[in-house]
Amino acid sequence: MSLFWQVACSLLLVCGVMTGVWLLAIRRDNYSVVDIAWAGNFTLLALLIGMLGSGWAARRALICGLFVLWSLRLSAHLARRVMGQPEEGRYQDLRRRWAPDIKRRFFRFFQWQALSNVLLALPLFIICANTVPNLHGLELAGAAVVLAGVLGESIADAQLTAFKRNHAPSGSVCDVGLWRYSRHPNYFFEWVVWLGYALFALASPLGWLTLCLPALMLHLLLNVTGVRATEEQALRTKGEQYRLYQQRTNRFFPWPPRSSQAGNP
Repeated sequence: MSLFWQVACSLLLVCGVMTGVWLLAIRRDNYSVVDIAWAGNFTLLALLIGMLGSGWAARRALICGLFVLWSLRLSAHLARRVMGQPEEGRYQDLRRRWAPDIKRRFFRFFQWQALSNVLLALPLFIICANTVPNLHGLELAGAAVVLAGVLGESIADAQLTAFKRNHAPSGSVCDVGLWRYSRHPNYFFEWVVWLGYALFALASPLGWLTLCLPALMLHLLLNVTGVRATEEQALRTKGEQYRLYQQRTNRFFPWPPRSSQAGNP
């Protein structure tokens, strides 16, 4: 199947999923479910593009397996965090900003998330079209980086979950394990995953096009959906404790902690 039809089928699939999830969000009165759907859509895209792609079967299986592993782990983690819980603060904030036209504006937001799914699936489209019948060193290195990112993100999420379970009543700031070296190690390792996908794609024709994705993901994580919103919410709920944590701990890239009198990068 041509690339055009692969993209068209992919868009139809994820836009349909996001429409259904939007209806579910209205019914549950909780728009946080979009995060679960966004992560889970990559499993659907990996299966679809892996099936439609014309490249070497072993390569398609490897890259699709990596996407599915990352996607299912992240969507399962988000489901445990979101389901049965109140709507996350950033979506409550969007409700206030978008009132009274909440449903229509959230529908557009959900569809933009679907479009981002297809855009970020660019490595899948490129890699699954590569017909060379052997794996390049860049592909093996990229797979290793992806697995390292998934492992690091899993550890960070597990450490935060354990900390919240043991310290939930106190409102303390998690600064143990990986969280001692970065205020957002989960987001850092999420970015590492996308570095791995781009590295894997460099061995395929037009793979250089994917180099924009780690930069885009870094922008999204730092300025749009990740770090900024999380820190604003933490400052509202934890106040001075979190300000002290900001002073001694790097924002994103892991680094040994500083004294509390040092600047905040």
